[in-house]
Amino acid sequence: MKDSLNREIDYMRISITDRCNLRCQYCMPRGIKQTTMSDILTFEEMAHIVSIASKLGIKKIKVTGGEPLVRLGCCDFIKMVKNIEGIEQVTITTNGVLLNRYMNDLIEAGIDGINVSIDTLNKELYQKITGFDKLGEVLQSLKTLTNYDIPVKINAVSIDLYEYGSQNGIDVLKNDYQNLIELAHDDKIDVRFIEMMPIGYGKNFETINHQDFLQQLKRDYVLKEDQTIHSNGPAVYYRIDGYQGSIGLISAIHGKFCDSCNRIRLTSQGYLKTCLCFNDGIDLRSILRSDASNKDELLAAAIKDAIIHKPMAHHFENMEEISEDKNMYMIGG
Repeated sequence: MKDSLNREIDYMRISITDRCNLRCQYCMPRGIKQTTMSDILTFEEMAHIVSIASKLGIKKIKVTGGEPLVRLGCCDFIKMVKNIEGIEQVTITTNGVLLNRYMNDLIEAGIDGINVSIDTLNKELYQKITGFDKLGEVLQSLKTLTNYDIPVKINAVSIDLYEYGSQNGIDVLKNDYQNLIELAHDDKIDVRFIEMMPIGYGKNFETINHQDFLQQLKRDYVLKEDQTIHSNGPAVYYRIDGYQGSIGLISAIHGKFCDSCNRIRLTSQGYLKTCLCFNDGIDLRSILRSDASNKDELLAAAIKDAIIHKPMAHHFENMEEISEDKNMYMIGG
């Protein structure tokens, strides 16, 4: 389905939980008010929304959280969505802590790609950012993943690690981002750097300007533009001779890509969002749980209306125009 700006909307990100087993400083640093399970959509309700959305042109699904693997039945849900007519691809974004435990289940469910969030390979800094000493488990999961023929991507948020590290008395190596890039050397792993979005706790962190970062990368490596399609998202990819994977930049602030945005988001509570910047959206849960005899028609109409009114662009560059006041774990990463 096309929105009012003629953008093809074919990608839905679904947060299946607001819970997580890490406490990243820019997302969920402290104790949170958890949503009761009765307020969170059941997997059957989520799948029903997907079945309606697929008839409107949604073909690709990203399963997120919170941390999606902490919700029991996550892999069964993926299999459920894979079986919906019209859905061509289902992928997942995870912090990787539980990935080894559920690897075989994910493969059996038919997962089409796995994104692993790792901001640093510095053990002390990882613990400081996430609140847990879990880097070893995540790296072991990555090693296991290379045994499967499945697309793997690393997502690293471009926070100012050096400033953050020095403030906390941690000796952060200047080549921290280079260590991450080395993950793409021997294995076909794409490493993507993502500009921090000023939402929730993220407002307290300075993002690294990707225009400056790209110039630094060009000083350190001989980069070649990579025009091959790697994912559903807006990453701009580059190749380095001798490296199996590519390097991607997702630059929401300093490389605005709203004119080609193809996504909508469903929160774990059934709220459909069309842009991270704004609090606008439509409550699909109330329709799902109503007594209306034409719920499917109402759901389709609501989704259509949301897509038609998808904003032209975000305004992250102007803090006063950001109306979204929720934290990312409540929306979905």
